[in-house]
Amino acid sequence: MEHSWQNCKNILVVRLDNMGDLLMSTPAIRALKETFDCRITVLTSSMAAGIARYLPEIDEIISFDVPWVKTQHASFSHDFLKLVEILKSKGFDAAVIFTVFSQNPMPAVMLAYLADIPKRLAYCRENPYKLLTDWVPDQEPYTFIKHQVERDLNLVATIGAKTANHFLTIQIPDCWEAVQKKLAKNSIDLQKPWLILHPGVSEIKRQYPAENWVELGKRLVNDFNYQLLLTGSASEKMLTDEIQAGIGTNAFSLAGLLSLDEFICLIKEASLLIAVNTGPIHIAAATQTPVVVLYAQTNPQHTPWKTPSKVLYFEVPKALRSKNEVLKYVQQQVEKAPEHIDFEDVIKAVYALLSSR
Repeated sequence: MEHSWQNCKNILVVRLDNMGDLLMSTPAIRALKETFDCRITVLTSSMAAGIARYLPEIDEIISFDVPWVKTQHASFSHDFLKLVEILKSKGFDAAVIFTVFSQNPMPAVMLAYLADIPKRLAYCRENPYKLLTDWVPDQEPYTFIKHQVERDLNLVATIGAKTANHFLTIQIPDCWEAVQKKLAKNSIDLQKPWLILHPGVSEIKRQYPAENWVELGKRLVNDFNYQLLLTGSASEKMLTDEIQAGIGTNAFSLAGLLSLDEFICLIKEASLLIAVNTGPIHIAAATQTPVVVLYAQTNPQHTPWKTPSKVLYFEVPKALRSKNEVLKYVQQQVEKAPEHIDFEDVIKAVYALLSSR
């Protein structure tokens, strides 16, 4: 299997979900790039296409929202057929499909098959027969569970692709000066210490209640006297404004204020990020910024990778839990998380990480 990939110089990587998922695939993408000295095109969602511009291993980005991944703008069948023709025109030698263990790879595999891509690698539970030329039977989560980074690295290792650098990496934009000006205009004193609170989520089941963010923020201000920068997208401004108003002094609502370039810079310069299990924690891993994760007990593969961190779990409300049978199995196996995270545990985690800086 290894030698058959040596002449693959034009590889399509398929990673169709969120920003954090694509970031966690970067070590495996690097392994492909280094091993085969190839051109890498990533097919990804509109949610992840923005961050792809900062990943040095990627040469080209194709953005497309497929109907089997939860997005705001799923495509129609005629768009899907157009995508097949676009992929055909690129003349790819091979396709690598990355998934989490609860996803079925077959729709993406079929896409690569219809695009006449000669080599196709993916994990799959059932026998794909001719749809995959390189099939890796998926043993997760029933035999073991690995971090997503390891899962992806192990997949490409089956075709001989390896790298010595297993860190997440990201190109830091040259915009810190612009960020400083924006922060100063919003009454943030950069001579005083500050940290980031990122309360927004891509799925409501991961949401940490706003009233808990308020209480946590008050404790952080009282115990550490840090300024709290509440970040998020423009659509999350109502949330960050509510939390800022609840905390009061030393809290600043910045949702919608920063571009992605500027947000990456802000995370790079931060003493600490506190967030739920969402994309920014993986940006923090790539910038080596310490992170405390208020982790809704969903997929356990997606904790911060190789950066100073503390993960504190809380239970997803029963009505919001996934109907995916694979994830339901995992939830039955793991230790039950508490309904709420003890604020004292968060304070201890923040203190430990700030003390180690």
